[in-house]
Amino acid sequence: MFGLNPISHIIITLFLCGDVMTGRGIDQVLPHPNDPRLYEPWVKDARRYVDLAESVHGPIPRPVGFSYIWGDALTELERAAPDVRLINLETAVTSSPDYWLGKGINYRMHPANIPVLTAAGIDVCTLANNHVLDWGYTGLEETLKTLKNARIAYAGAGHTPAEAQAPAVIQVAGKGRVLVFAFGSPSSGIPLNWVATAQKPGINLLPDLTPKTVQAIRERIRAVKRTGDIAVASLHWGGNWGFAIPKRQREFAHQLIDEAGVDVIHGHSSHHVKGIEIYRGKPVLYGCGDFLTDYEGIGGYEEFRGDLGLMYFVSMDPATGTLETLRMIPTRVRNFRIQRASTEEARWLWNTLNREGKALGTRVEMAEDLTLQLRWNGGGSQKEH
Repeated sequence: MFGLNPISHIIITLFLCGDVMTGRGIDQVLPHPNDPRLYEPWVKDARRYVDLAESVHGPIPRPVGFSYIWGDALTELERAAPDVRLINLETAVTSSPDYWLGKGINYRMHPANIPVLTAAGIDVCTLANNHVLDWGYTGLEETLKTLKNARIAYAGAGHTPAEAQAPAVIQVAGKGRVLVFAFGSPSSGIPLNWVATAQKPGINLLPDLTPKTVQAIRERIRAVKRTGDIAVASLHWGGNWGFAIPKRQREFAHQLIDEAGVDVIHGHSSHHVKGIEIYRGKPVLYGCGDFLTDYEGIGGYEEFRGDLGLMYFVSMDPATGTLETLRMIPTRVRNFRIQRASTEEARWLWNTLNREGKALGTRVEMAEDLTLQLRWNGGGSQKEH
């Protein structure tokens, strides 16, 4: 009727990003660094990674405050005000000396540095990745305890298989629930013996990407998902480099949506952003790239621009479980800190997402402020909520 405001509907907005690696070099510039000793083939002291970063981008003040590493991301998070903030935490949070023999790379952040996560209001950390057990079972135990004490939910690892498989359940006041399930694939470099068993803690490791695995996931989701819930599958899968999306990965993502009730696919492991697909109204982020690492000054694979990342703001309609809008903020890492990307860098990401999204039925528009907005076949033209 004329004069009445249109009926508004509820929208739940998630903040997602690529891998967050606050260990090793970044841990060394925080207020409570671990013993810097490393057991890598070439680097034996974590402070060397600080030196490399400073050699290309200038000095890093030490110690930095807990909010330092988030830089411009804090402003964007405040502006977007997402209902849930989710990261893949790719490091152990421990002072354990029990490094995993033969692993080669061992990430850890001192537990006293956990305020670095609360400084950004992180709600959920997924742990089903190839670094959470870098400092052994004692390191994993301390990671879980530290996150729990900080009141940060986690998924994908646990003391038992049931705990590792269980979702993090986030109640969004007045809107509904977000269920975060986390899975790791051996294709990302996760050792097979890191799987949680009745005899030892570990992670939620996928045996394969077959329909049988989808059915097992379906049963776990059906046991907890209610009408109006948004179910996120956070997947650490695939290699570090390359834009190609394996056929089996794409089929698996589609089956999780079709058969298991997943609403959002949050993929990570690749050191660079990959193409985005909207399948039956559900967002599939095949690879979110690196968001925060200590890789500055390390050469190789420059054509993939691993220093660039995206802040993904995924707005979902819980009544239908479909995507309303997907907005992205281009970022880069400088001096172990998130910055807004330059115009040239944002254009590189824009072109890359359009090139890789073409076969997936998606494209990206860039606004004057360099914000990226996803468009897709049959959608993507809705107004912002």
